[in-house]
Amino acid sequence: MDYHEGRRTANFYSRYSNPTVEAAELKIAALEGGERALCFGSGMAAISSLLLSQLRHGDNVVATRELYGGTFEFLERMLPRWGVSVTFVKPTDLKALAAAIGPMTRLIYTETPTNPILTVVDVAGVAEIARRNRIPCAIDNTFASPINQRPIGSGFDFVLHSATKYLGGHCDLVGGVVVGPRDRMEEVWSHRKLLGGLLDPHAAYLLERGIKTLALRMARHNENGLTIARHLAGHPRIRKVYYPGLPEHPGHEVAKRQMSGFGGVLAFDVDATKEETIRFVEALELAYLAPSLGGVETLVSQPSMTSHYFLAPEERAAQGISDSLVRVALGIEDAPDLIRDLDRALEALPSFEAKR
Repeated sequence: MDYHEGRRTANFYSRYSNPTVEAAELKIAALEGGERALCFGSGMAAISSLLLSQLRHGDNVVATRELYGGTFEFLERMLPRWGVSVTFVKPTDLKALAAAIGPMTRLIYTETPTNPILTVVDVAGVAEIARRNRIPCAIDNTFASPINQRPIGSGFDFVLHSATKYLGGHCDLVGGVVVGPRDRMEEVWSHRKLLGGLLDPHAAYLLERGIKTLALRMARHNENGLTIARHLAGHPRIRKVYYPGLPEHPGHEVAKRQMSGFGGVLAFDVDATKEETIRFVEALELAYLAPSLGGVETLVSQPSMTSHYFLAPEERAAQGISDSLVRVALGIEDAPDLIRDLDRALEALPSFEAKR
């Protein structure tokens, strides 16, 4: 009775709380500068639980359009079933974001850098719009990690992560995290309890182990990202490179202002057909063909065939995702080895010499 009435805490059932999970939560809250963190069984469990905890029938959420495919699908297809409307705006258009807010808007949702083309959202600008309208704002910080970017310090209420990625860091767990103010996290905790999305204790142990090397790993991810982005930007078989660390990236100045590093994920358009791009991805030997990111191994994927496959072709086009787009999540291998692997696969494309 004392526990249920809030007079004391206890760990008596793991769907409610678990000491190993709580140890990981305390560390992540400290990393993000937040009051409380809650761990979930996946990134999507964290995202969906947060959205469901903050929104009711008749509410509206304003979201930036370029999002992880699962997040976009949940916003576009699931929330309207429960009477929640969603307004999508261009990630870099703060005026459109402000104009989209209506009397029933209850949340602003964004991510930066975006998945998969690394668009940079002005974190402080979005937070200021939310503050003026007295609306909470949430951000997916997975691609940056709390080492490179801490949105709570810029005014965000909620920060989310797919802990499967940089926080775990070894591609051996699936998890998610929400960080936010202690009072508002009570409703998030209630949804986690009832929906059953708690991270299991062994995965929490692996997550806490991964966090111990997060800063060291991110330094290498940042280094590899910039080195390989620069190399690919000058390659004759690459049409365009998407990486905020490059000066020619349209969000470079904003990224320099709000990030301490640019991360290990980059994307690029291959000067090739869809089928040729598939052959390029499959020809890589050092990089594994897999849809995740943030681990010590380099992973490569073709978003139109993986993370954004279930979006309509016109929606992929609206988000800048072509059939020849490749996303590389760089690990901590030596950059020259990664460059040799990429070059060899690109040189194997048909008519390479004709395109020089």
